Amino acid sequence: MPYVNIKITREGASTEQKAALISGITQLLVDVLGKNPATTVVVIDEVETDNWGIGGEPVSARRKRGL
Repeated sequence: MPYVNIKITREGASTEQKAALISGITQLLVDVLGKNPATTVVVIDEVETDNWGIGGEPVSARRKRGL
């Protein structure tokens, strides 16, 4: 039973976009590894940009600087 955890910043990914991620990742595991889609679990965690760091600083601070 594959378990895939996708973490994205909480910036408005739509329900449709998240459904496409779940479907696409599931199909990728079927195509590449031959996994059963009925037992494949995909979880999407949305993280606030203040709680996501890159290069030693929060994403929200980087975005304010245009990075």
